[in-house]
Amino acid sequence: MFDSLTGRLSDVFDRLKRRGALSESDVDAAMRDVRIALLEADVALPVVRDFIAKVKKDAVGGDVLRSVTPGQMIVKVVNDALVEMLGGEAVGLNLIAVPPVGIMLVGLQGSGKTTTAAKIALRMQNRDRKKVIMASLDTQRPAAQEQLKVLGEQASVATLPVIEGQGPVDIAKRAREAARLGGYDVVIYDTAGRLHVDEGLMSEAKQVYDAVEPTEVLLVADAMTGQDAVNVAESFHARLNVTGIVLTRVDGDGRGGAALSMRAVTGCPIKLIGVGEQLEALEDFHPDRIANRILGMGDVVSLVEKAAETIDQDEAEALAKKIQKGQFDLNDMAKQLKQMRNMGGLSGMLELLPGVGKMKDQMAKANIDEKMILRQEAIISSMTRAERDRPKLIHASRKRRIAAGSGVSVQDVNKLLKQHMTMSKVMKKMTRMGKKGMMRQGLAGLMPGMSKSPF
Repeated sequence: MFDSLTGRLSDVFDRLKRRGALSESDVDAAMRDVRIALLEADVALPVVRDFIAKVKKDAVGGDVLRSVTPGQMIVKVVNDALVEMLGGEAVGLNLIAVPPVGIMLVGLQGSGKTTTAAKIALRMQNRDRKKVIMASLDTQRPAAQEQLKVLGEQASVATLPVIEGQGPVDIAKRAREAARLGGYDVVIYDTAGRLHVDEGLMSEAKQVYDAVEPTEVLLVADAMTGQDAVNVAESFHARLNVTGIVLTRVDGDGRGGAALSMRAVTGCPIKLIGVGEQLEALEDFHPDRIANRILGMGDVVSLVEKAAETIDQDEAEALAKKIQKGQFDLNDMAKQLKQMRNMGGLSGMLELLPGVGKMKDQMAKANIDEKMILRQEAIISSMTRAERDRPKLIHASRKRRIAAGSGVSVQDVNKLLKQHMTMSKVMKKMTRMGKKGMMRQGLAGLMPGMSKSPF
């Protein structure tokens, strides 16, 4: 989402950090470039003005220019200003209320409200151990209620049965009563949207709000719609007591300015961001981590959290015991591939690492194929149990059968088997080296020649 902005800001700061000393005119020139970068990223003009004014005041008015590394200090000033613009601290969903806690989703049609409802429900059910029921109040869009039902089945979350002819307010009241009688902790109201903000949309949303008095009113906005998302946020906030914002499609190719503007313009905290199509692809919004991503510093904390959420502890311990015995079969490899996919794939993981933003060109030339993991999983799935347990059984005729069953070439099967063999050798070497050997030799001991890599 922030690739273009990150690249522009990185160029500006690299020039500053190469200078031993900075003058006020150097800062002014850098801030002009930062202003242009923010405007090109679709950040609202009033927000850009306030941001630049604050950065210049802190950079020139303090001891920044007289510090040992003024370029680094200015990066810190910009980072602090970004964090403040984005809200300062992370704000989670408010569940402190008498059950069932009501969460109402509002926004334009196509912003991703229905999918977001299912994502929030799944997250609360799995992470917070809450009993959740969802209700579709969208009687305008064809099959909207059926869509929520299907998503509920995929997430194993209850949905309110549909009664033909009921209006949104009646559905909302019935959902609240069903949640109360069913002992549910949370009820999520998925309201209808329109293609644009109009009086009918606002009136319907206000009637639902007055009828059920939800604890949270979340505006779901598409981060790729740029300045229009900011205008929509202002309109909803003016008519409803919006308590938070959910940005969807943050993993897209938009310029990201909406995310930087909405908090500053409305005063409402951005609480969640959608980072993919899967129901698990929902993250808390952390201003400091997003600021780090924008400035190319990565987000290692989020990477660790993703790993903790996706890696099964029992499976990890079982794999560790197998590695100690020098065993690593194709079943183990398939589990590693699945975990990598759940963490956002190769590019999703790399984007969270510091300094990767400066390697976009190299990564593009490397032609990282995100579908490679799916193909590799398909290849392993086409093997028999014996073949997965003992890869040495797989010879020419078996390779042809596996390739045909997974829709790939025999060369692809050979590549996977070679990759597995390399991983197995590494695992065995780790076991032979022991803890002291690994600490003494590090990665270079595991992967000879790695230190010669141009990266």
